[in-house]
Amino acid sequence: MKFMKLGSRPDSFYTAEAVRSVSSEVSSDLIVQVTGSRYLLHKFPLLSKCLRLQRLCSESPESSQHQIVQLPDFPGGVEAFELCAKFCYGITITISAYNIVAARCAADYLQMTEDVEKGNLIYKLEVFFTSCLLHGWKDAIVTLQSTKAFPLWSEDLGITSRCIEAIASKVLTHPSKVSLSHSYSRRERDDVSCNGAESQRLRPASKGWWAEDMAELGIDLYWRTMMAVKSGGKIPSNLIGEALKIYAARWLPNISRERNFNKQVGSDSDSDSTNETTSKHRLLLETIVSLLPAEKGAVTCSFLLKLLKAANILNASSSSKMELTRRAALQLEEATVRDLLIPSISLANDTVYDVDLVITILEQFMLQGQSPPTSPPRSKLGFERRRSRSAENIDLEFQESRRSSSASHSSKLKVAKLVDGYLQEIARDVNLPLSKFITLAEAIPDFSRLDHDDLYRAIDIYLKAHPDLNKSERKRLCRALDCKKLSVEACMHAAQNEFLPLRVVVQVLFFEQARAAMGGGKVTELPSNIKALLAAHNIDPSRPTAALSTTTSIQAEDQWSVSGFKSPKSKVSTLRMKMAEDELDESDLQSDGLGRSSKFKAFCALPTRPKRMFSKLLSMNRNSSEKN
Repeated sequence: MKFMKLGSRPDSFYTAEAVRSVSSEVSSDLIVQVTGSRYLLHKFPLLSKCLRLQRLCSESPESSQHQIVQLPDFPGGVEAFELCAKFCYGITITISAYNIVAARCAADYLQMTEDVEKGNLIYKLEVFFTSCLLHGWKDAIVTLQSTKAFPLWSEDLGITSRCIEAIASKVLTHPSKVSLSHSYSRRERDDVSCNGAESQRLRPASKGWWAEDMAELGIDLYWRTMMAVKSGGKIPSNLIGEALKIYAARWLPNISRERNFNKQVGSDSDSDSTNETTSKHRLLLETIVSLLPAEKGAVTCSFLLKLLKAANILNASSSSKMELTRRAALQLEEATVRDLLIPSISLANDTVYDVDLVITILEQFMLQGQSPPTSPPRSKLGFERRRSRSAENIDLEFQESRRSSSASHSSKLKVAKLVDGYLQEIARDVNLPLSKFITLAEAIPDFSRLDHDDLYRAIDIYLKAHPDLNKSERKRLCRALDCKKLSVEACMHAAQNEFLPLRVVVQVLFFEQARAAMGGGKVTELPSNIKALLAAHNIDPSRPTAALSTTTSIQAEDQWSVSGFKSPKSKVSTLRMKMAEDELDESDLQSDGLGRSSKFKAFCALPTRPKRMFSKLLSMNRNSSEKN
């Protein structure tokens, strides 16, 4: 850090009976009162450099021995006044970035200008400030920080604006060309005089070298400095986003742990303190949101969702929440299940997580622009232009269009996995309404789920956590489940799942038996009527079944157990048990006229060999249709 020494006399100030005096052979003749403190000084050295004291002494009546002068609202307090007084006496003082703002404001208050005396304090401070402190990185940061104690004075004297301009210009400059003096991010300290030579060290030229030091600024000064940096147009948006992430980590620590503070009731003093802290954090968060770069990908989706979580807890403005929701939806494929677990602070419901907010994010993700076509556009003008191009250019354009389409499709596949994992987490909440679970499950397009294992796992968890669901609610819950996309392990589990509706179990058994019929590479031996039945349900006998998904971690009690599922008798016994429990109604009749009761009895009576099972099932379908 740079510093400047003024004066050559030793310090001769002392305190006697709560009065500050200076050792001198000349008796004092001036009493100065500054913010409750009293100084016993001499007129000549002070009045020769301070125009304000000259005017105050000329206006106040002289007493027999001492003239009393009042200095109310003195900027910087007694420390700043004593600094100016020592300068008047020629006593050595040290000026640095830590005290130059207070000294400059005090000198301006006392009117220590060149009109009073050449080489006065204001002139010396200005020279040191402009020629030394503004040229050093850490010096400019510390000086800007110290303006917080004197906001109005610093603005009027132009200290704040000049510091911000100096810092922004250094951020836009290569770090090797910047005098860093003392960098927080490197834990260095170089104490040199203004006229001395700063030690030169090899420093790595990191692109974001400035972010950690700027994170020490208060939110108002940080916002102004970041706006100056962004207006330069030279810093990439991802570096701006990384700097904002560092600042948020510095000033919004553990904000998620305060999720219940709105519901807590305490004393009035505690409540006032909490409200003050909350308002401060809310302002800070909304300012960070306003500084987010407009470019997609400038910040990670995880960071956006953390800000959204904090905004939810702090009850931030609706505009900030909407902006974070919109931006998170644009990058939703990057998120993790943990990122989406946003605590609910609404008093209207007792759910653990804010599911409505996630639904809004998902809806906005699905409303994004449609994937571009997989072939070049066929407009008239475009066709004429392409006729003059080479075949290679046409192929490149086609491939680029294909790549952009695949990227959009890939993001939807990732979001489908994400939502299914999120459903598994929130399904354990006993207060989660069925409608919200179904809304999330059905918001994903069918083509986005390559398999339904994760969705089935979520449904199974929800059924276990909500055993009081009636038959109609269970059917609604399983409406989004596609049994054809379940793996072998999932089918084995579902076949004996007593919580599932009977119709779903029948569908699972049907497609499981179909897969068993195709096993062992004997697909070509299947009868033509069975092949037609499989084709009607979009089952490709030549395609192997997808493996069980293990991307989402679940608790041990929710893991599927497939022991004892090998025996066909266990499946038949499960069906018989569920038939005895469920009451059959006329609304469950199939479109082909086959009643549910007769169909299930036929399934229970199926032999173990798949071919005989399908033959019997098809013959029953024919007989039923002929009767109708």
